[in-house]
Parts: sequence; C-alpha cells; structure tokens
Amino acid sequence: MAFAQRFASVFGTPNVASPAHICHVPGELASTFTFGSACIPDDGHTPGCLVIWGNNFLDTYGTAARQLRNALGKGAKLIVVDPQKTSLASQADIWLKPSPGSDGALALGMLKVIIEERLYDEEFLTKWTIGFDRLIEHIKEYPLNRVEEITWVPKEKIKEAVRLYAQTKPATILWGNALDHSINSFQTFRAISLLKALSGNLDIPGGDILPGRLSIMRPGHFMLLPEFPREQKKMVGSEFKLAVRSAFIPRQSAIKAILEGKPSPVKAALLFGTNPLLTYPDARKTYDALMKLDFLVVAELFMTPTAELADIVLPVATNFEFDEIGPYSLFAGFALAYPKIVEPPGECWSDMKIINELAKRLGMEEYFWSHENQALDLILKPSGLNFEEFKRKRILQAEKEYRKYDREGFRTPSGKVEIYSQQLEELGYSPLPIYTEPPETTPELAKEYPLMLTSAKPASFYHSAYRNISSLRRRDPEPVVKLNPKTAIEL
Repeated sequence: MAFAQRFASVFGTPNVASPAHICHVPGELASTFTFGSACIPDDGHTPGCLVIWGNNFLDTYGTAARQLRNALGKGAKLIVVDPQKTSLASQADIWLKPSPGSDGALALGMLKVIIEERLYDEEFLTKWTIGFDRLIEHIKEYPLNRVEEITWVPKEKIKEAVRLYAQTKPATILWGNALDHSINSFQTFRAISLLKALSGNLDIPGGDILPGRLSIMRPGHFMLLPEFPREQKKMVGSEFKLAVRSAFIPRQSAIKAILEGKPSPVKAALLFGTNPLLTYPDARKTYDALMKLDFLVVAELFMTPTAELADIVLPVATNFEFDEIGPYSLFAGFALAYPKIVEPPGECWSDMKIINELAKRLGMEEYFWSHENQALDLILKPSGLNFEEFKRKRILQAEKEYRKYDREGFRTPSGKVEIYSQQLEELGYSPLPIYTEPPETTPELAKEYPLMLTSAKPASFYHSAYRNISSLRRRDPEPVVKLNPKTAIEL
C-alpha cells in the first residue's frame, strides 16, 4: 500500500482506492482523534478482565489465542460481544449478543452506565480529558430502555458487563474487524475508545496502552504526501473526509467515478492484491466499470475473474520470494523482518519491484531506486539499521513505557484525551459519538424484510482466496445459511 501511494504521489494521481474503510482504518482514526495515537492491548501483562468485541480470534489468530488462554488460565474474566455464539463466546463469563450493526448503541449504553453509576476514574478524567461534561449531557439521549430495544441486549445484562469491566483492574478491550463493517464504524470505535478512557485503563500494565514511537519512517513521509499534496478537487470520493485524511478513496467511489466520469474521468487502473469482481459489492456494476476502462493492468498470483478482464496481467511473487517489512503499521507497535526464502519463478516480481521498475520507465527515478530493497533501507533509516542488519535482529518494537502522558501528555491538539473532538466538528462530523440507525434495520423496512443477512467465511478460506484449492473446496463446497431455530419455527 505504501509503495502504491508513493507511486501515485509522484505520478500525479490523487486516486488510490482501497478497502481500508472496512479494514482497520476506522478504528485507527478513532484512536487518533481521541488519544492522538494508537491504543492497543498490552501484551506484556495479564489483564484482570478482557473484553473481546467483534473478534473471533480464538479461531483466526494463533498467537493471540495462546495469549488469551494464558490469561484465562490465570483467572482473567472474559466478556465477549458477538451476535453469534462463537467458540470464544462459549467460554465467556458474560456474552453480550447485540443485533448486527447495533454495537455503537451498545457502547453508548455502556458509557451511560459508567457515568450514572460513577464507575469512572474521576482523577484521570479531571486532569487528562476534555469534554466530559458535554458527554454527560449527550449520553442522556441514550436511555437504557432505548438501548435495549435497539440492541436486543437486556439492560441488566449491559449493567452486569459494565460493572465487571469497570471494577476489574486492569482491563483491556480488543476490538475486531467486524466493527468496521457498518455505517457506524467510526463512531462505534469512538465510543469504545471513550470506554477505555473513562474506566481508567489507559496506558497501565495490562490495560490499553499507547505504544511509543516505532523507529521507522512515518508512512506519510514515505508516501511523499508533504512533497506532493493530493489535489482535493480532482480526488474521487473527496466527500469522505476521514478517508482522505488516510490518503485513500473508498472503493465504491472509484467504481462510481469510472461509470459516471465525475468529479473527473478515470480511464486506467493498476490493481495490486485485489480481486474486485469477487470482493466489491454489486458485482454487475463492478464488472461494467472494469470493462469501461481504456486500460486495465492486474498484478496477480492466479488468473482470477478480475485478472481475466485485464489488458495485461503481471505475474507476482509470493511473500516467501522477496524481502519485506511487515506489518508496516504504526498501530501494530512493532515491525518484523520477512526475509526472502526462495527465488521467485520465471518472470514473477514482487509488487515493490513492479512499482519501482515502472516508476523508472516513466522517468520518476529521482524518487525511486536502482533496486527496490533500497526502499526498505529508507524505511528503516530512523532505527539506524539497514535491511540486512534488520534480518538478523528480526523485530523492531516501540519502546514500552506506561503512563507516558504524565510526562508528555497526549498527541492531540489539546494534549489530552478528546472526549469532545473539535477536529471532528470542524470536519463536519459529530464531535461526540453517535448512533445512526442502519437503513437495513429501520422499522418500516423490517416489516417487509424481517431477516437481516450478515456474512462470515468458513475457516477454509481467506477473503476471496483459496477457493481454487480442491481439498478446501471439498471441505466447504457450498455456502451455508444459519438461522436461529426459534425464528425458523415462527416462519
């Protein structure tokens, strides 16, 4: 992503489409607007209480699952928020089952309980937050009877969960990708961020920590955003101001711009690591847009349905066939060295090499390299290491220090946790977390369509991948619809 963004900056297009709006960015932005930085669970100490929200990592993340089992073995309490009874929910001390998409209302209801029962950390709130008084007034709009009606979670169950979370120290909240997938994603993450702040679990051992600065180049600088600022008037999807702050455009904006030619025509596309014909909503519209392009290039491992539409398909190397730094995210709190294990076959190149060589052929050598691995050295430069040295070290971690705010404050404009965000207000968004009824669940629509479909893939597959592997297809040959037996009987 960072390499594609750098190429776009120098080439002169403001349009880099990405699924980031449904994958991690809403949560990252919520943390940034609230705390000025990432806010992640502390993996160095065992919490007294874990809240796992919209995340089934017991089945999806091996390392985190081991850490969870260790914590539970030491007596940690577990609260799981998930509409579905996952294997993780089956082990919970308290399982909250919100209706799909209502997590934001649930978080606001939990904030209301913390405030009304005075379960908050008063000393921290007085010294290190702004806007708590406004939140007290704002939260009156969310009486628990209303929250129960929206979420289907009994209000007594909400109170029970809040008391366990707020009165057990330390406690941590681990949210998951499921929360990204609704129109309320950003505001939901904002509300959950305020739960972290009010409960007094910020930057304490076993709580939710603000990682120190990772000694690698800032992504924005690598992407050359200061040198080549994006032209807003030409940027597709510029009305999505939060996305623009992350230097990407939502994927649906790209499809709309190709078909309508507004605000500016899009005539060519270069695709890396994506299969939009199978992963974008409205496959017919996506197909029409891809076919309308004058020129389409797809860099791929396999001849996917999207690749079959391309004018040129560039064969790419797998992750074991080139050097890489990952995850290249300041929100992970660490970076790993992924050294090349084997040579790529035939004409296969890494995405980095494709972009680097294309840039040179377009006369952009000044901003690129004779060999793409030199870019890795540039990313690592603040650490004092080059990639060869990093391969031996294997990991870079942000310096861990608790209660850093006592010394340096928070990296927000006010230097405090911004419960009320003036920045958001200036951008035209609600400065306090709000809940918006999803269009699929309005009472009028629910009368005609009483069932709501949510989706989750079986463990055999990952995004649109692995369906070409016959053994996995035999394990999960067809999609399966699950319906609550009580609902099925009624219908």
